[in-house]
Amino acid sequence: MSAPLALTIAGRGPLIINIPHAGTTLASGLSERLTDDARQLPDTDWHLPFLYHFAAYCGATLIAATHSRYVIDLNRDREGQPLYPGDPDPGLCPLIRFDGEPIYAPGCEPNEAEVEARRARWWDPYQDQLAQLVSDTRARCGHVVLLDAHSVRRALPARFEGALPDLNLATCDGESCAPSMQDAVTGVLAESGYSHAVNELFKGGYTTQLYGQPKRGLHALQLELVQDCYLDEADPAGWAPSHPQAQKIGPVLRKLVDTLVSWKP
Repeated sequence: MSAPLALTIAGRGPLIINIPHAGTTLASGLSERLTDDARQLPDTDWHLPFLYHFAAYCGATLIAATHSRYVIDLNRDREGQPLYPGDPDPGLCPLIRFDGEPIYAPGCEPNEAEVEARRARWWDPYQDQLAQLVSDTRARCGHVVLLDAHSVRRALPARFEGALPDLNLATCDGESCAPSMQDAVTGVLAESGYSHAVNELFKGGYTTQLYGQPKRGLHALQLELVQDCYLDEADPAGWAPSHPQAQKIGPVLRKLVDTLVSWKP
């Protein structure tokens, strides 16, 4: 039996938490085509559905992809265009890891026909499901808050200089949500005791850009959480919710989610 496209917990409030990169399932036969290092899925947003497990109790909807971003990247547009001008980008079906190393063994890269098949099998239905959740939520609540939740390693020298701040908020330079929402979330981050940045290294990916339409009642923001704030980066697969760092960051994420659920236009 094939893995489900996504794990979804439906809520009644205006907040949708979208987690597109935490999946670890690979398409049939794909593992054998990857390099040894890529087979460890180092660019996974490890365990985020479990880190945000409390969201259901807050009335939020949660949707998390089950398949790895190495199958297809659900936070890229349908053609896999780079997010930012001049920014090196791994594409819709990534060929390189965040450290710049290849994902595939030589000669095993997907061709255009395979990319199109993956798009039809995974990208299109996931985006349709997310779009339906957004539509249903707006009809029910009058507005939508979409939090695109990600995590990232502390250091990515192939992409960024130096160490990343703990919490990285992106709102497309303030265009993807109401100013009062950005102010409220920035306040939570500022009071958290963790380092934070707003619209600096990260501006907001495809999902944030697509659903960030405040004039239509759609408010979107992206949060990149540095992974050593909740797990051991040397052994991410060995994580458990009881990890001390996860216990420490949990109340901050809970306050963030509560703020987004209670925010009103």
